[in-house]
Amino acid sequence: MLTTLRRIVLSFSQQPELDAALDNMVSDVKRAMNTDCCSIYLVDYQKQHFVLMASDGLAKASLGRTTIEFSEGLVGLVGQREEPINVANARSHPRFKYAPEVQEDDLNAFLGTPIIHQRKVLGVISVQQRKARQFNETEEAFLVTLAAQLAVVIANIESKEVLSRNKNQQNRQIIQGVPASPGLVIGPLYVSYPEASLAGVNLVKTDNAGKQAKLLSRAVAKTKQDLLQMSERMRGVIADDTLDIFEMYRHLLESASLSDEIFAKIEQGWSAQSALKLVIEQYVLQFEAVEDAYIQERATDIKDLGNRVLFHLQQQNQVTEPVPTGSILVADEVTVSLLAQTQNKGVKAIISLKGSTNSHAVILARALGIPAIVAVGDVPLSLFIDKQAIIDGYSGQIYLSPDVATLKEYQLLVKEESELQQLIAKDAHLPAVTLDGRTVQVLLNAGLSSQFNESIKNGASGIGLYRTEVPFMERACFPSEHEQIDWYKRVLQLFPRQSVVMRTLDVGGDKALSYFPISEDNPFLGWRGIRITLDHPEIFLVQVRAMLKANIGIGNLEIMLPMVSRLSEVDDAIRLINQAYFEVANETQQEIEKPKIGIMIEVPSLIFQLGELAEKVDFFSVGSNDLTQYLLAVDRNNVRVAALYDAYHPAVLRALKMIADQAQQSQIELSLCGELASEPGGALLLMAMGYDKLSMSSHSVIKIKWLIRNVNYHQSQHILAQCLALQNAHDVHTYLNAQLELLGLGGFVRAGK
Repeated sequence: MLTTLRRIVLSFSQQPELDAALDNMVSDVKRAMNTDCCSIYLVDYQKQHFVLMASDGLAKASLGRTTIEFSEGLVGLVGQREEPINVANARSHPRFKYAPEVQEDDLNAFLGTPIIHQRKVLGVISVQQRKARQFNETEEAFLVTLAAQLAVVIANIESKEVLSRNKNQQNRQIIQGVPASPGLVIGPLYVSYPEASLAGVNLVKTDNAGKQAKLLSRAVAKTKQDLLQMSERMRGVIADDTLDIFEMYRHLLESASLSDEIFAKIEQGWSAQSALKLVIEQYVLQFEAVEDAYIQERATDIKDLGNRVLFHLQQQNQVTEPVPTGSILVADEVTVSLLAQTQNKGVKAIISLKGSTNSHAVILARALGIPAIVAVGDVPLSLFIDKQAIIDGYSGQIYLSPDVATLKEYQLLVKEESELQQLIAKDAHLPAVTLDGRTVQVLLNAGLSSQFNESIKNGASGIGLYRTEVPFMERACFPSEHEQIDWYKRVLQLFPRQSVVMRTLDVGGDKALSYFPISEDNPFLGWRGIRITLDHPEIFLVQVRAMLKANIGIGNLEIMLPMVSRLSEVDDAIRLINQAYFEVANETQQEIEKPKIGIMIEVPSLIFQLGELAEKVDFFSVGSNDLTQYLLAVDRNNVRVAALYDAYHPAVLRALKMIADQAQQSQIELSLCGELASEPGGALLLMAMGYDKLSMSSHSVIKIKWLIRNVNYHQSQHILAQCLALQNAHDVHTYLNAQLELLGLGGFVRAGK
């Protein structure tokens, strides 16, 4: 059954056009299940009905014409109940709808199951049989499994079809993504291609077959050369008979049947990449369908070979011109390294087809003040080539090749946004004090950039979080104590009369060191943060010694421990810090100040140990990013569930309030250094809870200081009380945004002033 399912789904996904894919699929299912009819209906939400799109067994004339309202028929019942309906005699069912045009008079048994993608019904697939009978459990399980696998493919194909239809509208398109970093940008698009993978190739046609054939020939020649070089490099390292693998690959490339088929596809109008994908995936499908395990393994070989050829095809198509100034970076998934490589080349905004709003790349984008849109979906990268666009980081909308009216509208909004930034920048030096006299310290999150100068201060009152792992990540081995002393001294000297909180090495999860690889099934619940450094005191002690030495003569260092989950970890860390302190004190005649020690509250278990922790450390700093992730059991980097990650979830807000109340009761310093502090609504609520230290990116400092100076503390407490009483994050967002508009601060959460 599994092999049959894989074959049907792979065959379906290979079809470039939805209608042809559906036609082939219903025939495949009919054969596999040995039924008299298989049909598929797709949803039209605008007209509130299902449309019969394909069938092997019903009248061909009814395809695309027969519709079933959401509230009628067995198909409508499947969609309403969102579960399989298995009926031995469909005509006797009260929801049966007679549609003479489909000619199903001799069909009795009915089994239908919904096709659902991300909680949305896309359609219904059904099988019917002349004999009145109940479909058995195996048949029902097969159809349900097939529908679940088809859902993603249908959603992707439909999105491409919509984009394809939009291309006829004078090339103007509006694409909806998820807003991740606010702001507006108008500029040219710059596309960065991912590592070669046939799975990521979108099928497109071209009118220049000759050029495509030449590209393919060059790519094949370069692949042969690669294989020869690899074989030579491995000679003497592995057995000669094992080297035959490379020879086999070369023979596959030179196979007349394989190459002729690819060139034939090019002659039919397909691009070289599309032709390669169509032929290679067809061979993979054939190999995987064979029962023999050895033959099935050859599917992997031919897929690998196809990806090697694709790499050289994409290299030929890769843009070699410099990144245009003011450009918008587009990639399948924008990573921290990709953004870091291009940011200094003029990139002003990012579009990531994948990714989530709380990936580290997005956090970096916010720190740089770069608008970002993520989770755009399965849109071909080729759609963005050689185009101008408008990026609305507030709404998540991308306007490709905008018309004159839209362009003028956004040019005005960009002008207003610039005026607002200039207005708030003028008062950047003023303290963050509310209208009724409440003072809040606005601090800086630092470390995402290695550049430190006066300009990054933006009126910040110190550094609330210095990420020491970032310089570690930029090296090829662990840094020496002297190197670390130089780094830390530069940071401490930036705020000589204000506190600088340095977090000890926090790697693991999605922050990896190339020279210290960690492979885990669930890295966010694994070996990371303080767990690593306590297991490796030689790393921890060197880092703390460097911090203490860098602090000599300055005296503003505070040390913070990440990913603490139990009291014993705090005890062990403090013991090592004391050891480092006495070692440094014995090595120098200068006075060594003992820094304050604090912990990051990001693991939920600590919420119930705050009283005991307050007796051991000098301050608490809440890491709202990870605390939210762990409280909601949501991997913020997982696209499938990233939408569930929301720091405004009532459970998160109530947990933050509990922490603030306990800190006040224990009379211990409290700050928050997550992304929530840099958001206007978040800063307002945190201030009302009692967080009097908020740490954020340089770009957000002046904005949050302006907000604090223009609100009333007691009014913010009333807003907090209302938010804590709400039942879901959506209502909190809606209420907060409305309150910010009433306060005259709407320009911080939407385009314009």
